Amino acid sequence: MAASVFDSPLYAQLFPTGDAGRLFSDTAAIRAMLLVEGALAHAQGAQGVIPELSAKAIQRATMEIQIDPGAIAKATGENGVSVPGLVAAFRAEMNAPEHAQFVHWGATSQDIIDTGLMLRLRQLLLLAETDLRAIIAALATQAGQYANTPMAARTYGQQATPTSWGAVIADWGHGLCDLLDALPALRASSLLVSLSGAAGTSSALGPDAAQTRAALAKGLALNDPERSWHVDRSPILRIVDWLVQVTAQLARMGSTLIALTGSEIGEVTLGAAGASSTMPQKQNPVAPSALQALGHQMTGLRAALAPATQHLHQRDGAAWFAEWMILPQIALGTACALQHAKALSSSMSPNVDKMAATLEGGLGLIHAEALSFALSATMHRPQAQAITKTLCRQAQDEGAELKDIAFAAYPDLPTDLFDPAKSLGLAPQEAQFFVARAKAL
Repeated sequence: MAASVFDSPLYAQLFPTGDAGRLFSDTAAIRAMLLVEGALAHAQGAQGVIPELSAKAIQRATMEIQIDPGAIAKATGENGVSVPGLVAAFRAEMNAPEHAQFVHWGATSQDIIDTGLMLRLRQLLLLAETDLRAIIAALATQAGQYANTPMAARTYGQQATPTSWGAVIADWGHGLCDLLDALPALRASSLLVSLSGAAGTSSALGPDAAQTRAALAKGLALNDPERSWHVDRSPILRIVDWLVQVTAQLARMGSTLIALTGSEIGEVTLGAAGASSTMPQKQNPVAPSALQALGHQMTGLRAALAPATQHLHQRDGAAWFAEWMILPQIALGTACALQHAKALSSSMSPNVDKMAATLEGGLGLIHAEALSFALSATMHRPQAQAITKTLCRQAQDEGAELKDIAFAAYPDLPTDLFDPAKSLGLAPQEAQFFVARAKAL
């Protein structure tokens, strides 16, 4: 097995990452860092910090020159960061020392690495937003179609009261809508440029360092933090927490789908289910299982990232290195979850007959709550509950329908009391509310 399933040709279709996979490669990291170097030179040239002619030459070169990651591996191993080797290789490739001397003027490695990371995280969030919108739209289509389709709601794994398939879908969808709504504020607070120099003081950047940082932010379409955040990893954490929440919501959907496709329930079918190597009858819920596995992985990765935010003094190699190891796995895990959820949301379908059969089975005990409240119309609530429990036990002992026993004892009960379609409460409205919300996005 490969070190990461996201980089494995063997598991590429089980753990697909879509376009996001290209954002977390050595080549992508180098390309992003060179874009930062070019934008920095442009900002400094406009300010007169470096010669404008050199700034133009540097920015043009960053668009043209490609650096082989392997060529700077030795320097990265020696220095602990890739930027010194990258800058040296870039200056050599420019073949114009009179201009190349101004590359990376006053910046530190962390400025370039963190800002380059933000460029890639910005693209990751854009891809995630696109996928979320597609998932929400597909879920809304089903929620509207099945808003009034009764099924058994389950609490603690046991049948509770009737709900509707549309309402179950709406529950997943609302969580995803909330995350979509949170994106503008997340981008504003966390997609930040970094330009603070060696120890966060901007001492080598000159008296107009704040203006340079603002110009760099504008040039890269990132936000100006108006401070150094070298060792304050809150921006990273906010983005990570959003990614973790996306994966958690999708993992929850996956776990419920695993249960609903189980042999004993079978109330949902999936578009493409997995085959067993030895059991011909099996159709395994592969995509929901992948979602749940990604959720498990994400829990561990998020916990592992917490110590990586506790930097010592003004830079901490150990904490920073840990972030490099963990963050790409979180990003790609979320991207993978979104790929599976897109496929599931457009291919899953309810087995309406099986849902109805479930509601009709179980001796009608799923209507016990409704019965207790109906009895409460003519007696105190505690008495109604006690009588309902007695009637339920009688139904179980005799193997008789609760409906028949209840009407025999209380013939004046509402005639539609045991009709699942009349016991949905606000479930249909919940489904339609989600549909309307999805359409408004």
